[in-house]
Amino acid sequence: MARAANADAPVAVVGGGVVGVAVAYALACRGVGAIVLEAQDELALGASGTNSGILHMGFDSSPGELETRLIVRAAALREGVLAGLDVPVLHCGALVRPRDPGDVADVAVLAANARANDVPVALRDDGVLEVPGEAVTDPVAYTLALAAAAVGGGAVVRTGARVEAIRRAGGRLVLGLADSAEVVADVAVNCAGLHADAVARLVGDDSFEIYPRKGEFFVFDPPDGRPLERILLPVPTKRTKGVLVFPTVDGRVVAGPTAHDQLDKADWSVRDEARDEVLPKARAMLPALEGAEPVAAYAGLRPAGRGINYLIGPSPACPELVNVAAIRSTGLTASLGIGEHVTALVGRLGVALGPQRALAAQPVVATQAPWWRRTALHLASSSGRRPIVAIETRGWMPRGGDS
Repeated sequence: MARAANADAPVAVVGGGVVGVAVAYALACRGVGAIVLEAQDELALGASGTNSGILHMGFDSSPGELETRLIVRAAALREGVLAGLDVPVLHCGALVRPRDPGDVADVAVLAANARANDVPVALRDDGVLEVPGEAVTDPVAYTLALAAAAVGGGAVVRTGARVEAIRRAGGRLVLGLADSAEVVADVAVNCAGLHADAVARLVGDDSFEIYPRKGEFFVFDPPDGRPLERILLPVPTKRTKGVLVFPTVDGRVVAGPTAHDQLDKADWSVRDEARDEVLPKARAMLPALEGAEPVAAYAGLRPAGRGINYLIGPSPACPELVNVAAIRSTGLTASLGIGEHVTALVGRLGVALGPQRALAAQPVVATQAPWWRRTALHLASSSGRRPIVAIETRGWMPRGGDS
């Protein structure tokens, strides 16, 4: 691989997932040209490409927490941003249906929680909670569109750029890349997802640890050929939102995820037992899935923090490094709010912010497979492991570049 040229930018963003590119997008909206450094050869090949694609409103998030504030803020920003970027969005709404008498009171609490967060909901007489603002997108298209708009606004995106060292020099940060190139910046933003703790360690910051929480999903053809009209949500717990059933923008139906904590950050495989953890719950929510077999399955690794959630702020070991870590399952949902929040932090660290401006959509090279296949296929070929438990090839075939 040819040695990349050195670069100089006011801000270096480490990580090209949806959170990293949302930070670059928000900075570009304030006239700051950041450089995004992504270790993989493409953007959104990690958690950003292996989630549900659901854009939540924050109806079930704990009032007052940073995560909740950023989710709600992102929801306020989302319509204008995504319309301007021509990102596919399915505005389908969601239903939370109580499954037993004990759930009725819990759903009523959810309704009150939603109102505390100023999220419009309707609690029906039958105990079902309607959340009309919930939507579904293509998370890869979402990420790529934000990145392209940021580049159009002055940002630079460099893939295959793994950060292996960070040092201070002349009052600035020097980020050493795996190919021996260097990037010099006034501020660095650590959006490295599963590896955010490793990036923090480069400046001597061992204040947090990230571990992977595996979420496994199963993809179905729509039962009876009819698209699913709503996202179907269970009553969530403190640890997980539970197994959902939801439509995709390309007309499929997906059930999941699991919530399996593990240590291996490279194991994206779908476990054999995941089927029994997901399918009975999915069929209880959508009886039309009874007897249907998944056409594909994939797993995502959410970057969970040990005892922390939404750790966003300057590193105690190096204030010029802003950690954006432990952004678990709501990173896609909250990304626009996170980007705006981090941009304000960067401004307080001395980077000059210009007036807010809108960024125009830029051409994006479409992926050759649905987003829910793209990362699983990539990881299967690169690791030799088995993220796909079933592949149905009717109507499409993988082409060069998908792996």
